[in-house]
Amino acid sequence: MTDHGANAPPRRTTGDHIDARAIARALETWFRTNARDLPWRQPTLRNGYAALVSEAMLQQTQVSRVVEAFTAFMTRFPDIAALAAAPEQEVLASWNGLGYYRRARLLHAAAKAVVAEHDGRVPDHAAELERLPGVGQYTAGAVASIVHGERTPIVDGNVFRVLVRLHGRDAEAGQREDTAWAWSEAARLVEVAEEPGTLNEALMELGATVCTPRNPCCDGCPLSESCRARRNGTVESLPRPKRTPGRAVVHHHAVPVVHRGRVLLVQRPATGLWASMWQVPTIEAPRRLPARSVAATLESLLGEPLGPLRRHESFVHLTTHREVRFEVLRQGAAGERRPRLMATEGRWCSATELDGVPMSNPQRRIAREAIERE
Repeated sequence: MTDHGANAPPRRTTGDHIDARAIARALETWFRTNARDLPWRQPTLRNGYAALVSEAMLQQTQVSRVVEAFTAFMTRFPDIAALAAAPEQEVLASWNGLGYYRRARLLHAAAKAVVAEHDGRVPDHAAELERLPGVGQYTAGAVASIVHGERTPIVDGNVFRVLVRLHGRDAEAGQREDTAWAWSEAARLVEVAEEPGTLNEALMELGATVCTPRNPCCDGCPLSESCRARRNGTVESLPRPKRTPGRAVVHHHAVPVVHRGRVLLVQRPATGLWASMWQVPTIEAPRRLPARSVAATLESLLGEPLGPLRRHESFVHLTTHREVRFEVLRQGAAGERRPRLMATEGRWCSATELDGVPMSNPQRRIAREAIERE
């Protein structure tokens, strides 16, 4: 029998299978010497709470942005009890810059559930973790395997891409049958891993840094000798992109109101896009509205004449399901006093105060630029 050491290239078995044990060893060995130095990987933060926070932040957000936000968030909420006790608006403000604020709300809800139902201790096992608000199969598997060594597979976009290319499978991202196949293959690997958490992190790391969607670094891949996609010349075309429906188009007509260096902010509804977050007075519509219609609607809401409005700029902001077309309209010269407007239900914020207010990125930009223009 040939001895395959930790550094030997993974070999194929007969038939259509790849030697799972050899693949797992190659991945674990590679990760131990190539893992990025990320704050949530520090030994002092290898706990369930820090893992929940980092995994929530990493969903649909670039690692570089998470690195900046993670340490500040953990400083503000050092343990799960502190997060559970915090007001939602404070949690949302601490999430600024990461986007997809629903993740922050779900993380907050999960923290409350841990405190109320688990005496403040994050569950050890994936099955228990999945019962927490917002914690799905992937996040539960990541926390359970990385923190507690549970033999639980994980599949995210990076892992899916690595497995599809390794096996040369003509798979489509988001397709149910292909996703189920990937979970099955990930389970085969984690079952034979020396350290399940290391194996899972290695799969994610390889997909994020080497087996990337475009311009993958195949020469630096520990699985290159076993990769069917590389052998077949199909690396760049696999997996096939997910077919997504078109985004719904909505128009946001924003009218920043500034008085003595402060901008007026009003709170959005408690449900829907950017729920409960703050913004400059904004009228939403399925189509672009004339400036006079925007002015009339806002005057009825604010209780004070705004005068003629003129269009200042337009830009588009894309979310997962929407194409938000912003129209920023400006007032004429502002009066010295706004007695009725100052009593409007809302808040007046200076430029420095904006950083502590939960706002979407486009609304924060509009508010900040309006103050600078005054």
